[in-house]
Amino acid sequence: MKLSSSLLALLLTPSTNAFAPTPFSRIVAPQKSSSTSLSDTIPGPPYSGPTSKPILDSVNYPRDMKRLSISELKQLAHELRWELIEAVSKTGGHFSSSLGVIELTVALHYVFDMPEDDIIWDVAHQCYPHKMLTGRREKFPTLRQLGGISGFCKRKESEYDSFGAGHSSTSISAAQGMSVAKSMLNKRRNNCIAVIGDGAITGGMAYEAMNSAGYLTSRMIVVLNDNGQVSLPTGTQTAGGVRPASQLAAYTSNLIVSQPFQDFRDFAKSLNKLFPENVQDVNKRIDEYARGLVTGGTIFEELGFFYVGPIDGHDLENMVPILEKLRDSDSSKPVLLHIKTNKGQGYPPALAASDRMHGVGKFDIATGVQVKGKAASPSLTSIFANSLIDAATDDRAIVGITAAMPGGTGMDIFGRRFPKRTFDVGIAEQHAVTFAAGMACEGLKPFCCIYSTFMQRGYDQVVHDVAIQNLPVRMILDRAGVVGNDGPTHHGCYDLAYLGCIPNLTIMSPSDELELKNMVMTCAAFDDGPTVLRYPRGVGYGADKLQSLFGYDLENGEIPAKGTPIEIGKGRIIRRPGGIRALSEDKPVNGSTDSRLGAGSRGLVKENRVAILSLGTRLSEALVAADDAEAADKDLAITVADARFMKPLDEDLIRELADENGIIITIEEGSIGGFGDHVLHFLANDGALDDGELKFRPMVLPDTYFEAATQYEQYEMAGLNSHHILDKILQLASKNKGKVAEKVEEKVKVAEVVKA
Repeated sequence: MKLSSSLLALLLTPSTNAFAPTPFSRIVAPQKSSSTSLSDTIPGPPYSGPTSKPILDSVNYPRDMKRLSISELKQLAHELRWELIEAVSKTGGHFSSSLGVIELTVALHYVFDMPEDDIIWDVAHQCYPHKMLTGRREKFPTLRQLGGISGFCKRKESEYDSFGAGHSSTSISAAQGMSVAKSMLNKRRNNCIAVIGDGAITGGMAYEAMNSAGYLTSRMIVVLNDNGQVSLPTGTQTAGGVRPASQLAAYTSNLIVSQPFQDFRDFAKSLNKLFPENVQDVNKRIDEYARGLVTGGTIFEELGFFYVGPIDGHDLENMVPILEKLRDSDSSKPVLLHIKTNKGQGYPPALAASDRMHGVGKFDIATGVQVKGKAASPSLTSIFANSLIDAATDDRAIVGITAAMPGGTGMDIFGRRFPKRTFDVGIAEQHAVTFAAGMACEGLKPFCCIYSTFMQRGYDQVVHDVAIQNLPVRMILDRAGVVGNDGPTHHGCYDLAYLGCIPNLTIMSPSDELELKNMVMTCAAFDDGPTVLRYPRGVGYGADKLQSLFGYDLENGEIPAKGTPIEIGKGRIIRRPGGIRALSEDKPVNGSTDSRLGAGSRGLVKENRVAILSLGTRLSEALVAADDAEAADKDLAITVADARFMKPLDEDLIRELADENGIIITIEEGSIGGFGDHVLHFLANDGALDDGELKFRPMVLPDTYFEAATQYEQYEMAGLNSHHILDKILQLASKNKGKVAEKVEEKVKVAEVVKA
């Protein structure tokens, strides 16, 4: 790679900067020459966008952008931003992350040639503008819906989605792998770009990949999208204060403060590091001049990267030529391009929100107000958080830990009450688990609060650092089961299977909000080893349903304000045949007066007696199914039990159900290999299946991935709603009809003999 004499002359002339960045557009109309700063927005409301989008209408795929001028690219960015605002206002979804990368997306697709070139988005919730520019604009009304487009990049959805991701910190590793593969296969072009946020780069995997990339000198470009939003929401009160939960974020902020945004002129002066050695000698004067302008010796350079930045990530006039130079370089040295953006850029309501409107439901564009239905009951997450506050009020040893998800796990609520006892470690689940283990060694009671799907990333630490040492770490797994519109990367389907095989763990799952309160207190009181408390995304049932469906006898008809510890490994009977709610024993449904076997001819023979053993919140569906089954068949007697614990199992309860019933059905919000398999394993070893008189059926999430849909639709696809349980009961009972008829006839004959 050589410099032309004209470019050399330009670089050596310390005069007016011909490539000085021009400001990005405001949201009312694209600006061309006004002087604005990175944070400029317009006042309002009401807010509104352009009535037509002529340039965006002409761009169906990235190749359509190649003919555009810089001013037209600015107009495209303006139209694309408003297309995004309008689309997400109707569907909901991840919002502000995409607003912040509008200009970057336009620049990347203008400079590079996908799908031959690879662009990897990390964590991929900022991929909406990318999707709109790659043939999927018309599909946005289906975003995150059943049969629609995904909210993340998905390889099977489009050839333009180079790599799928719903978890963070993976892009640099993927880009490096692609780059090495292109080199080994002697591909003509080798452009691999990883776009990673300042939150995602806190993950340990990102550092591992950067270390490897510098060592292997892999040709790749890492775009660090620095928007100051490390956690959700940033600003949660924690032991580290309210600043972003990342020392790297503080470091990059200091870079920005200590030097101005780098423009193309300054970047060109520092290009020497990318040239072959013989060219470096020629350009020595350039490099010496640049040393005085650009701060060197960054952590990224120490890792072997050529560092460029920081630059204004909303300035197309600056980004485009820099990306072009990086694209055309023959160097195999990895590059880190540090850009500064505003999450939520161009939409004041997003900029004003604590989480920048990271994830939204439908909203009114003019005001930014989200359309939310009135929840009958609080969320399970908030119930957990407030229960933990209750426990921590009485026990100063209790602390809370989250991995960059204070809002999602309820740690923001806990942090407002106990900021010095709240720890956000960034997107670092492995560190969070071992950090908690260290705390437990010294006598604290850490509650390590991580989504079920993200705890997968800390699996080795659960085994090696917690369970083997039998340390009393309380692992709180929010979002267990299916989660709805986030799709397969976020479902908490596997924790029962991947944790159930680990010795020393105590694993529990509440059926309702009162049980959740009780189990928080149970975890707080249990110091004999590690505990796992998992619960799904959703809201509580409310006092009325707890009484009418579950049979709770609530004092004054109100849910207790505070939970109480329950016995470890002890389940409970919720419903007995005839509709008796065993929690109160005074609420017959089908005229029954016998709390064990039912009234009249119901359940006279064992084959007509069915037990449903539930773990988690499918208990409500099981109760509905039991009532419906008895209404459909007067011979059936249905018992419903709540296991509460997977480890240890309530063996006495399971034996009782096996002795009294001819059919046992287990149900759980988890994959194969979980609760049902543990129950089956116990029954087999206990000899309950030896005589062939007991039928056992586990109902689990099937062995497949569930795409974006509502939670109800996903449970429909999984076959775990009440009518599926009803079908299973009636199907198994019908297979017993022949045996039942013979036994009834035999009983009648015996009765006649006795009577005679």
